[in-house]
This record gives sequence, C-alpha cells and structure tokens, in this order.
Amino acid sequence: MKRKATYFIIMALMVSFLTALCGCVSGKASKSPRAVENFDVARYMGSWYEIARLPQWFERNMNAVKAEYTLQPDGTVKIVNSGVKNGEMKRVEGVARFKGWKMIGSLEVTFDKHFYSDYRIIRLAPDYHYAIVTGKKKDSLWILSRTPQLPQAELDEILAFLIGQDYDISRLEYPTQRP
Repeated sequence: MKRKATYFIIMALMVSFLTALCGCVSGKASKSPRAVENFDVARYMGSWYEIARLPQWFERNMNAVKAEYTLQPDGTVKIVNSGVKNGEMKRVEGVARFKGWKMIGSLEVTFDKHFYSDYRIIRLAPDYHYAIVTGKKKDSLWILSRTPQLPQAELDEILAFLIGQDYDISRLEYPTQRP
C-alpha cells in the first residue's frame, strides 16, 4: 500500500512538472502583466479619456467615457467614471488604494466598497499623456489618454506593444469621444 501511494505521488509530481514545462516551452505561460515602476501618483491624477477597451459588461454601448482621479488626504484615489449610454449620461464613483509600494502602478479599485478589482498600469508615457491599464489577468484592458484622441502613429505603437504582451487586440472596442 505504501508503494502505491509513493508511486502515485511521484507520478502526480511528474505530470505537474511536465505540464508546467510545456507551458513555458510553448510561450503561452499565462503571466500576470507587470505594473510600471517609478510611478508618481500625483502626476497620474486628473482627467483621462478612454481610447480603447476590451469589452466589459458594465461599459456595453457606452461612449464619451472619461475618468477623473483625485488624490485623497488618506492616500487613496477618488474615481469618478462617466460616459454616455443610450443618450443618457451615466456616472459611478469609486476608490482605489495601493496594493503595495506607492512607486509601483499597482492598485485595487472598488465601486461598491466590498469587491476590489485589480488595476495595473502596465505602460505609461514618460509625460503621463497616455496609460495602458489592465487587471491581474488579460481579460480587461483600457487605453487611456489625456486627450479625446491619440495620434494614429502613437496608437499603432501601443497596439504593437500589446501584441507583444499577448493581448488580442482584434477584440478592442473604440468608443467615440467628444472633442
């Protein structure tokens, strides 16, 4: 009986090892996107326009999407997201808090004070005029800009970066923005 248990454990370990090895060799090992370093939260505050996003149920058919971030005295960030859906302005307020060191662009966000979602800034223009935000997994993604549009060449460079990070850019939605 002891031999069977030992054999089973060894086989389970071998299968686990081979599965992990195959994932690494295929290049499809699902790594969480890394957040930017040397992040300056004060520079990130202000208005951001949504240029593109992966589909999310809460943003279905929404255009003129904008986010306002305000640093609070306690170190959290007040969030006001707004957009137009079916001709009507929608607005939701939330809060973000850092998950760790404040020099890393890794936060968590809530809009109901109970459930927190991962908010990772994975790319940021040196002058903070655009940002790419995602979650822990690659099923959420937003391209944000300080202006309602980005020059096409810059958007193309961002899309090339996302392809290199294994994002499916064919699924991106591009909401219309007000000028």
